[in-house]
Amino acid sequence: MKFVDEVSIRVKAGDGGNGCMAFRREKFIENGGPNGGDGGDGGSIYMVADENLNTLVDYRYTRHFEAERGANGGSTDCTGKKGEDLILRVPVGTTVIDASTQEIIGDLVKAGQKLMVVQGGWHGLGNTRFKSSTNRAPRQTTPGKPGEQRDLKLEMKVLADVGLLGLPNAGKSTFIRAVSAAKPKVADYPFTTLVPNLGVVSVDRWKSFVIADIPGLIEGASDGAGLGIRFLKHLARTRVLLHLVDLAPLDESSPADAAEVIVNELLRFSPSLCERERWLVLNKSDMIPEDEREARVKEVVDRLQWEGPVYLISAISRQGTEQISHDLMRYLEDRADRLAADPAYAEELRDLDQRIEDEARAQLQALDDARTLRHTGVKSVADASDDDDDFWGDEDDEDGPEIIYVRD
Repeated sequence: MKFVDEVSIRVKAGDGGNGCMAFRREKFIENGGPNGGDGGDGGSIYMVADENLNTLVDYRYTRHFEAERGANGGSTDCTGKKGEDLILRVPVGTTVIDASTQEIIGDLVKAGQKLMVVQGGWHGLGNTRFKSSTNRAPRQTTPGKPGEQRDLKLEMKVLADVGLLGLPNAGKSTFIRAVSAAKPKVADYPFTTLVPNLGVVSVDRWKSFVIADIPGLIEGASDGAGLGIRFLKHLARTRVLLHLVDLAPLDESSPADAAEVIVNELLRFSPSLCERERWLVLNKSDMIPEDEREARVKEVVDRLQWEGPVYLISAISRQGTEQISHDLMRYLEDRADRLAADPAYAEELRDLDQRIEDEARAQLQALDDARTLRHTGVKSVADASDDDDDFWGDEDDEDGPEIIYVRD
């Protein structure tokens, strides 16, 4: 199944039914009076979080959704049928955004959570509603109100406790295979993961957490290079980040340089995301001679000026993976206990989460705007300013007509 985490759709609620103008007509009953009924309300559209879905591919090609219209009112005071509500099921972790205003309508983070995105139109009134002692044969009715219409942007972020961060071929997929039952693709040749993978790490019989592997970053990703930073948003809701560094890269490049690239790209994407709890995991230690390991570890730690936890592991041989899994579980439990006991700490984390969401959305919106400009052929502000400088710097054409301005 194709992985789709961003879609744009248009939703239209049902219009309200019109009111009816009718008069009672029965044998032996004269001047029966008005009996036109009201119309029915239009159907609304709801988003419901479904834990059985993990992609927005259902909305990739079908992008227009319209709820049922309310039926018109009938004679003999019959009210029109209400339009059926339309239910759109989305994965847990989906954010619903108004595309025109960039307003966040809602965030579906729990299974079964329901969100109304557009409301159906109000029903029209029949002429029975307008009868009075002075207006016994009213001929007034009202039409149904139109239903709301919106262009929506759906963004899905995977819900995980731990996120993996690193360059391609740093061993992220191998690590998630070593600590969980997930089976992302791994091979003995260089390649990069194309879609996020989730795995459940069972530390004890009743203790587990979810870990997410996202496609690797390369230098310049914040400018759209490679797969870009589109998948970094999936780390926004994690509780701790594992920064994996390859100690024995195939191209014999410096592990310290590789680690610094990731930190710089993370800073450019969201400075607040760098404030998230982050652990340094140095992978492929079994490929380094013992007398060189300490020097390579020290080089990476010194270059990053690292003060947090450091782990030396080999994911393919599962050396050190069990220890880091237990430490992660212990950290997540301590974090949950502190959140429950310390309101100030909980407020601090909520503020951090909000800043990460805002910065990530602003960065992704800037990339979307730049992509739209490229597709439409419109130049960016920087390019336009360069052209303006060239224009004003050109010399006047001596062969053209001479224009003389005269003040009256």
